[in-house]
Amino acid sequence: MKATYILVTVVVALVLQLALARFTVGGRWVVDLVLVGVVYAALNWGPAAGMVAGTAGGIIQDALSDDIVGLGGLAKTIVGFLVGVIGTQFVVSRPAGRTALVAAASLLHRLLIVGLHGLIDLKWPAVPWPAILGETALNSVCALVLFQASEALPGAMARGRQSRRSGFSKRQW
Repeated sequence: MKATYILVTVVVALVLQLALARFTVGGRWVVDLVLVGVVYAALNWGPAAGMVAGTAGGIIQDALSDDIVGLGGLAKTIVGFLVGVIGTQFVVSRPAGRTALVAAASLLHRLLIVGLHGLIDLKWPAVPWPAILGETALNSVCALVLFQASEALPGAMARGRQSRRSGFSKRQW
């Protein structure tokens, strides 16, 4: 059952990422919704789920982009595992704490990508701090919206069911 939730999380993140890709500047990935999905899976279901979501989402995202296949998968796997471990060691239940964790995960992910590119090219590339900080801010905002919605949606659905039930049970004369 957990595998289904992880798969649905990754697929939804990939579909949203692809749907929003045409609105980015110059075809670059400005916001990484797959990373937000990986962090969501890691916080909700633990480090193993973060690793699975990071591997699957990263490899598919790499295959769909023009980057080295496996590079993003490795970085997202590492980040998913670390976020899952942090999420199990510390109770990160408030949306603000989760958003801060997404910001740290975004920074770590991008620095891992830059470092792995440097290892592959055998030269250390310049770190594009404005782009990294912009992506971190956008990922954090998207994560805040996701975490708020995931907390509010079940309650809103239950209230909607309750109001429909109470509306049908009363007789209107």
